[in-house]
Amino acid sequence: MKRDYMEQMLLLALLVLFWQYGAQGALVLSQEKRLIKTLIEQYQTSGKTGRPVNDPNETITVEYGVSLIQILDLDERNQILSINVWITYQWRDIYLKWNPEDYGMIKNVRIPPDAIWMPDIKLYNYADTRLEEKRDALVVLKYNGTVFWMPQAIFKSSCSIDITYFPFDAQTCYLKFGSWTYDGNKLDVKFWQNVQGFELTDYVPSNEWDILDSSAIKHTKYYPCCSEPYPDLTFTLKIKRKVAFYNYILILPCVLLSSLTMVLFWLPPESPAKMQLGMNIFVAFFVLLLLLAESTPPAASAIPLIGAYYCLNMILITLSTFLSVIVVNLYFHGSRSRVPPIVKKVMVDFFGRMLCMQTQLLTKEELLALRCRKRKNSKSSKDRKKMQEIKYDKVGTFEMQTEDNWVRNRNPTLASALAPIVNGTTSLAGATAIAPASDIEQQCNDGNQGPWQAINTLEGDVKEIRRHLQEMTDKDIQGKRCNIKYFNITLR
Repeated sequence: MKRDYMEQMLLLALLVLFWQYGAQGALVLSQEKRLIKTLIEQYQTSGKTGRPVNDPNETITVEYGVSLIQILDLDERNQILSINVWITYQWRDIYLKWNPEDYGMIKNVRIPPDAIWMPDIKLYNYADTRLEEKRDALVVLKYNGTVFWMPQAIFKSSCSIDITYFPFDAQTCYLKFGSWTYDGNKLDVKFWQNVQGFELTDYVPSNEWDILDSSAIKHTKYYPCCSEPYPDLTFTLKIKRKVAFYNYILILPCVLLSSLTMVLFWLPPESPAKMQLGMNIFVAFFVLLLLLAESTPPAASAIPLIGAYYCLNMILITLSTFLSVIVVNLYFHGSRSRVPPIVKKVMVDFFGRMLCMQTQLLTKEELLALRCRKRKNSKSSKDRKKMQEIKYDKVGTFEMQTEDNWVRNRNPTLASALAPIVNGTTSLAGATAIAPASDIEQQCNDGNQGPWQAINTLEGDVKEIRRHLQEMTDKDIQGKRCNIKYFNITLR
């Protein structure tokens, strides 16, 4: 009996204890709701369309901050930057104060943002009006009237793109925030907790862009329509492109094709494979140019340097192929006709001098001596007939003896002039030394029959004999009757 009484008393004590705790919890919850209801009713009475100030000349200061979460995209074609951010607002509202002691020591509550006055801070360079701040984030109110609001947002802002150094480019984008209707005398903005830039604590790295710099500055602008100042906070985001992907798509193929372009100039000009390889490289560069055009804006103020390099290679390949066609045509056409004078002038005079090549095989003195021999030492028909009667055997005599007999029979005066040289009394080098150009020209003009002209005549005769002997030898070889028994030269 006593045991049952003790169990009943223990159960009653537990019920009383649970009832006390439950009553206290219900009391706190009701106080929070009562506080929120009281604040909203007071605000509806005073109205939420006006600034929460007692003095109309009083300025409300709004602290504004931006936490960058992720760089979603940078559209180069449309020049739009898309980012995911958290926005921070903080200001003081005199109509949202209470005494914590009157409401069970409650120091902060959460209410919807539509129930109170909100500052109209907007992104000036907004690129898409469909994307706005997430207004479903609740506002945190403190007992001293401080309002703290941190909504999420996806901003699309206009960003000027410079693709000169694509894909090694760095872009700088600006986001300008300020009140859309209030001037600086009514609503002023400043950086939240003096953080002059994007807050990068919760930033998720992008796969395409690296952040180089993040900064912000406050501007005050005066518009022609109004005399009041309009402050704004301009955030600057400088990002650099990651080139790992483009190294395999644009850079590496470009290096390989450029190497093939150099190999193209090493091939022989008459080779048909040179033109085929050139056309294949041209098509490959054209494909790379199409890939580059897909990644860059079509109406950019500047073209990428890599695109200009592609075009330069295509021009060089086209020029090389065009010149190869000309060279092949001259190569197969040269055996049928002479080289056109215009081609000779361009290739020898122009390109030869440009490439620092020797465009004249003979010196000026040698050229004058050659002209002198052609003009003064032309052979008569009788001499040509004697040259045609030359016969040869297998062994024959030395060329010097043959030349001596030929000169002795043809021109006694020339033989007497060459006697000192043949006998060894005079040096051949000294006798055959080329005189200055003025002396050669003077001798040609005066008809001087001295040793110099004799040597030139002998030299021309010897060359003519050798040429004639070579022609006769070639005729015997072509007749397949090369059974020569002896070789003798007869001069008549």
